[in-house]
Amino acid sequence: MKILLTGANGYIGMRLLPMLLELGHEVTCTVRDAERLSIDNETRAKIQVLEIDFLEDPIQGRIPSDIEAAYFLIHSMSSSTKDFDEMEAITARNFNSYLEETSVKQVIYLSGIVNDENLSKHLWSRKNVEQILSDGPFKLTVLKAGIIVGSGSSSFEIIRDLCEKLPFMITPKWVLTRTQPIAIRDVMNFLVGVLGNENTLSNSFDIAGPNVLTYKQMLQQYAKARGFKNWILTVPIMTPKLSSYWLYFVTSTSFKLALNLVDSMKIEVVAKDHRLQELLGVKTHTYAEAIDMAFKKIAQNQVVSSWKDSMVSGRFRQDLEKHIQVPKYGVLKDEQKRSITNQEMVLENIWSIGGEKGWYYGNWLWKIRGFLDKLSGGVGLRRGRTHPDKLYPGDALDFWRVLLADKNGKRLLLFAEMKLPGEAWLEFKIDDNNVLHQTATFRPRGLRGRLYWYSIVPFHYFIFGGMIRNIAKT
Repeated sequence: MKILLTGANGYIGMRLLPMLLELGHEVTCTVRDAERLSIDNETRAKIQVLEIDFLEDPIQGRIPSDIEAAYFLIHSMSSSTKDFDEMEAITARNFNSYLEETSVKQVIYLSGIVNDENLSKHLWSRKNVEQILSDGPFKLTVLKAGIIVGSGSSSFEIIRDLCEKLPFMITPKWVLTRTQPIAIRDVMNFLVGVLGNENTLSNSFDIAGPNVLTYKQMLQQYAKARGFKNWILTVPIMTPKLSSYWLYFVTSTSFKLALNLVDSMKIEVVAKDHRLQELLGVKTHTYAEAIDMAFKKIAQNQVVSSWKDSMVSGRFRQDLEKHIQVPKYGVLKDEQKRSITNQEMVLENIWSIGGEKGWYYGNWLWKIRGFLDKLSGGVGLRRGRTHPDKLYPGDALDFWRVLLADKNGKRLLLFAEMKLPGEAWLEFKIDDNNVLHQTATFRPRGLRGRLYWYSIVPFHYFIFGGMIRNIAKT
């Protein structure tokens, strides 16, 4: 079957793509930036990649006319706290317009459970998108999921951060709201199971795991699964905005996502419909089993995708290309170089930088810088990295974004997403003479930018010198 996969570089899309290929389908992926589709060359050779921004006016003829089915996996919740619902509505209408000139028969839309009468803005937007898509030139299949639990999912990572860092929590009353989590593996089985299934056309289904839990119970069961105990005190005085700041500073989530999540966490998300589970014969996993499966993937370094690699987890939205050319004029630089003997080992060191591995020198200083960045509204260091030794353009790397990761060309280029009075690049490159070059480039914004750079020059002397020295070690 010829399938259109939107949101192909998102958390769900990255996991769905290999499953569709394994089943023998022909897949056309739509992304805003083809360079940051984090797949290997073998997979890329099997698919067609189209650069389409569904927020922009449609250009007819861009999507192959012989598409038979499509997945709608686009959302804008992390992009804005005010107008993401308008953005999602525009995206859905433009999607319908694009498909008017195709022979598509089925569109599969992954939404959220919307059974409560009082919906949050996020859940209302999901329902509104469903209504818009239902007017499209195709038969719509809607899967309404509970909270998705899996390695790299925003919900799992937030729970993980809270429990691992806070043995004692003073929490707002929304932690007593009931919800029905579902394992990411089950979501994938449902998404694949409805494809081409006549019984699911022009229909919508709730999908959820077997456990109905409060958020407090989810936190407690996570702690139990990890072999420790946590203490949770619930108070009625924490406002949604205060709760959002609490999540923002303690976890790796962005403030925009935290605010929208808290707004939704006040709403009960419990499935009332189990028809699809019976129709497809899918046996869903318990919450405890979902946690166990997530940690097995983490332990085996097999995390396929993470919400942190989304552009909206940082300052970028798109257009990585325009930052790849590092400016030469009007900039300040720290340049280091060192001869190396084992090129392969040094490349492995470079490709393992950040995250749990750290920055090879003065990690406590990097952590302080990350904390200060968080205080000023930046992303901080908590995003870490998805893979311990693999990097792709567009990946999040602590408070950097990967612009270029060319191992064959022996070059890694990072762009800073921390709050700065200017723009910053960090580049590692090995030349033909086996010399490692490490260059930090800063383009200041006015006098404040220059004062900032010169104030940290003494730290650069130790940090960048120590970093290249340790990276060059074999």
